[in-house]
Amino acid sequence: MNIIDPLPRPVRETEHAWIPISDGTRLAARIWMPDDAVSAPVPAILEYIPYRRRDNTRARDDIMHPWFAAQGYACVRVDLRGSGDSEGVLEDEYLQRELDDGVEIIRWIAAQDWCDGNVGMIGISWGGFNGLQIAALRPPELKAVVSVASTDDRFADDVHHMGGCLLGDNLSWASTMFGFNSLPPDPEVVGDRWRDMWFQRLQGSGLWLEKWLRHQRRDSYWQHGSVCEDWDAIQCPVMAVSGWADGYTNSVFRLLANLRVPRLGLVGPWSHKYPHLGIPGPAIGFLQECLRWWDKWLKGIETGIMDEPMLRAWMQDYQPPITFYKERPGRWVGERQWPSPQIHERSLVLARPGSLEWSPAQVDEAAISIQSPLSVGLFAGKWCSYAATPDLPHDQREEDGGALVFDSPRLKGPLEILGAVRLELEIAASRPVAMLAVRLSDVAPDDKATRVTYGLLNLTHRDGPEDPRPLEPGKHYRVELALNDIAHAFPAGNRLRLSISTSYFPLAWPAPEPVRLTLFTGTSRMVLPERPRRDAEDRAISFPPPEGARPLPVRRMQSGQHKWRVIRDLETDISTLEVTNDDGEVHIEPVGLDMQRRAMEWYSYQGYDYSSPKGETLWEWGFRRGDWQVRTVTRTVLDSTPSHFRIHAELDAYEGGKRVYSDNWDVEIPRDLV
Repeated sequence: MNIIDPLPRPVRETEHAWIPISDGTRLAARIWMPDDAVSAPVPAILEYIPYRRRDNTRARDDIMHPWFAAQGYACVRVDLRGSGDSEGVLEDEYLQRELDDGVEIIRWIAAQDWCDGNVGMIGISWGGFNGLQIAALRPPELKAVVSVASTDDRFADDVHHMGGCLLGDNLSWASTMFGFNSLPPDPEVVGDRWRDMWFQRLQGSGLWLEKWLRHQRRDSYWQHGSVCEDWDAIQCPVMAVSGWADGYTNSVFRLLANLRVPRLGLVGPWSHKYPHLGIPGPAIGFLQECLRWWDKWLKGIETGIMDEPMLRAWMQDYQPPITFYKERPGRWVGERQWPSPQIHERSLVLARPGSLEWSPAQVDEAAISIQSPLSVGLFAGKWCSYAATPDLPHDQREEDGGALVFDSPRLKGPLEILGAVRLELEIAASRPVAMLAVRLSDVAPDDKATRVTYGLLNLTHRDGPEDPRPLEPGKHYRVELALNDIAHAFPAGNRLRLSISTSYFPLAWPAPEPVRLTLFTGTSRMVLPERPRRDAEDRAISFPPPEGARPLPVRRMQSGQHKWRVIRDLETDISTLEVTNDDGEVHIEPVGLDMQRRAMEWYSYQGYDYSSPKGETLWEWGFRRGDWQVRTVTRTVLDSTPSHFRIHAELDAYEGGKRVYSDNWDVEIPRDLV
């Protein structure tokens, strides 16, 4: 990254400001603006998230917001109610109270003497979600949104569920927020009230995993905050951004297809990170691209950004499978509209066992079946690659032994796809509840198999997620499944491989009982979104190198580590995926604070026992400044029986080495066709 120091324009920073809300609550903000903004008001950019502006996101904020401020914007970074130094208690994601607070924040910003009344919102993940959700409430001061790694549909395409299947990341994410919600405000900001505010959070935030597991189908709980319920509610321009290694790519394509406002889509090779910090690379000059967007919609300056293709996407080249890519080779391609008339469907038929054929001379209508071991999924990587190392999928040959595998002939020429691969399958299942896990891989001449995209379907959701219905064992069903959107270039000489399994743990929670799935060839096919090359057009798409302001000075006091380990104990027949995400300990010099953060996750099962899958998470946070020292430990265990999910959770908080708060949960929740 090109660090711009000094910045081209003097920037004034306010380390802490209170934003009053109408119910008497005060929300904590950090603000950057041009030094002369009071005499020459400027538009404002809001980022509104629960991840602690004063310490945890400080380095990221310092790269982005002062850079925008030096370009003539006021940047306001606000902690959600009940997070960081803001008052109140955070009880769940995207509650109406959060969105209403956001509307009030925007109104407050627009009324300040340093703001000209025009406000934009930017955010990644949570901040990308509530940017869309608040836009749907139509505050008049909100003129444009940049939404990174977000979704329009909280049930169909979020960290909780995929195709009606319960994701392992539902546990992982609940545990992340369990840890965040246990943290106190900073006494330097809130004074002696910090302990009372801390205990309000410890006692009031609740166990979010329990709340989420009580909604296993698409009901009103998930419809709230899903902007796909009313696309026309959003009436300001939207830039939707994601990366192929992220979990939130599909929404970019739906937003482009369904919104009726000026809109752009950008999808790179990145994981769950802002594109100027993008891994796998190449990272891009995302802040410069956002500046073109803000100048157009907040200042009325014609920057040419709306002359760009509606969708710009990184067409990934084949690479051997590995759990970490520093750079993902490829090139930028563009589409003037989405869906694109330039993309054509091309089908392969599951012609006979093991065979995918473009134009089969003879189609064998055969019945073949699979009952996958629980090991299928140990090498799948993360549903959403948060760290991008080493949580990407490994060589798919590790998984294919427990799947039905169909290979195409070797390609005589290159083949490029952009969009969603669709499956049309005729199947039958041996149980009333079953899942379908489908992977498309790019297989090289040396047989290495790189996963290109995948999809999941809880077959009880085959006709929709609102009213799932059990399967009739042995009955034939015609089902359709869309895999995750992707841009990928298959080279000549490689093969396409379709792999179908009945489990994909721990990426998705297994069915209640072992299931034998029968698939009928001849009547089943895969439909590819083929994109012909248009090199002359695509060569015009480029981005400058990433820029940013100088991040905060940090002194590392204890090193961290990030590891993924697959452990197979052949004596007990227990297999475990162990994930370590330890950030070590750092000293944040501007606020004189030591911060420590560590997360551990274990996902295990024994043999063929479908009651044995278990997920366990452990989060540890610590803060220290002089004599003030606090630490929290949160632990969550999720397992299941054929009829119920079971949660055990523990929360312990320490002050100065003494435990001052402890709570425990033991909950059983009936399975609802999951």
